[in-house]
Amino acid sequence: MHDAFEPVPILEKLPLQIDCLAAWVVVFICCNRFEVTLEKSNKNFSKKIQQIHVVSQFKILVSLLENNIYVHDLLTFQQITTVSKAKGASLFTCDLQHTETGEEVLRMCVAVKKKLQLYFWKDREFHELQGDFSVPDVPKSMAWCENSICVGFKRDYYLIRVDGKGSIKELFPTGKQLEPLVAPLADGKVAVGQDDLTVVLNEEGICTQKCALNWTDIPVAMEHQPPYIIAVLPRYVEIRTFEPRLLVQSIELQRPRFITSGGSNIIYVASNHFVWRLIPVPMATQIQQLLQDKQFELALQLAEMKDDSDSEKQQQIHHIKNLYAFNLFCQKRFDESMQVFAKLGTDPTHVMGLYPDLLPTDYRKQLQYPNPLPVLSGAELEKAHLALIDYLTQKRSQLVKKLNDSDHQSSTSPLMEGTPTIKSKKKLLQIIDTTLLKCYLHVSYLSARVPQFPVTLTVWESKREC
Repeated sequence: MHDAFEPVPILEKLPLQIDCLAAWVVVFICCNRFEVTLEKSNKNFSKKIQQIHVVSQFKILVSLLENNIYVHDLLTFQQITTVSKAKGASLFTCDLQHTETGEEVLRMCVAVKKKLQLYFWKDREFHELQGDFSVPDVPKSMAWCENSICVGFKRDYYLIRVDGKGSIKELFPTGKQLEPLVAPLADGKVAVGQDDLTVVLNEEGICTQKCALNWTDIPVAMEHQPPYIIAVLPRYVEIRTFEPRLLVQSIELQRPRFITSGGSNIIYVASNHFVWRLIPVPMATQIQQLLQDKQFELALQLAEMKDDSDSEKQQQIHHIKNLYAFNLFCQKRFDESMQVFAKLGTDPTHVMGLYPDLLPTDYRKQLQYPNPLPVLSGAELEKAHLALIDYLTQKRSQLVKKLNDSDHQSSTSPLMEGTPTIKSKKKLLQIIDTTLLKCYLHVSYLSARVPQFPVTLTVWESKREC
């Protein structure tokens, strides 16, 4: 595990109980310590507020109050409108849809007893999107999933298509706890809970992950901050990733209940009387920790998300991929390692240097590697040589095609920065031919793998540069 977030107290020991939570960002916040100011207290809500949702793009606050939907101005809290048809509502969910023209359309689904009502926001009003849908029971949790709505009832999950027909697809039971949890994901899919398991569904209701996430307790709320999925458990907040499936971090908090996002990297968690902000640990620090733990896939995801120049970003990604390929080799996953090296354009001599007795001692001493090389012998060494043969055969074919180009220099990159590379295409081709022959002599079934091309032997001299 590594530290992805740092919890920072925002409000402590509030005299009033928190029943729901929403957030939005007005200005860019760049520090990890916050001065909290109560800007406004509105006592016009005489009844308990059941649910709130902020739509900062339209500067509105949508709330479920007294079993009806109200809309208030986000800055003044003055009431704009109410949805009279939604009287008797028990739940709602909003979704901001981006059209092909770049326009943002706010859609809302409201649960009224055993019916779903659909609306869209225009001219400071909610208008009916299409006719009501009848559903099997009273919804307890729901979220938009592209052009579908995933609904959790007391015993089962269903998927309802918003296609004018309202086709309904039964999915699977909610679990032993009978407490459904549906959370929207950043890519338009939904995370659906079944006790301590979470699966990801697309708008067709098809599971898009090979395996479910397995939490250490049953989540009560969930928020997606790519690449992390954050779940509020009864005693702490747990942070995991879908791909790769990792437990990243557990943060112990005092009886957390709610979680909300105010935008990218803006996460708040609340209990009945406390509010915390989850501050992301700098990506450079996270990447460093992940590389130490050999979690290269997640390190690559974070490197892709870094706000660096393209050249700096690509340089770091290339470095991480080389480390990943090297680690695959150390794990004896030779074929996978060679495939990554091939895509990276790593200098073939640096790949040859992973093997014993293929390069002259003086040259091999110049090569640097992240960690000590594995000791290979017997069947493992033969398997490694077969993978190298396939890799070098591919590299040879590429070099032959480019040999007559005007540029006689190879464009390979080092496995580790600062390590010398072979510049001449002709010299590199000769080295590959010599190494291929050595590999064939090493494998046990030489006659079945004889190379079908002319081989030029290269005699390495310790004083001659490559």
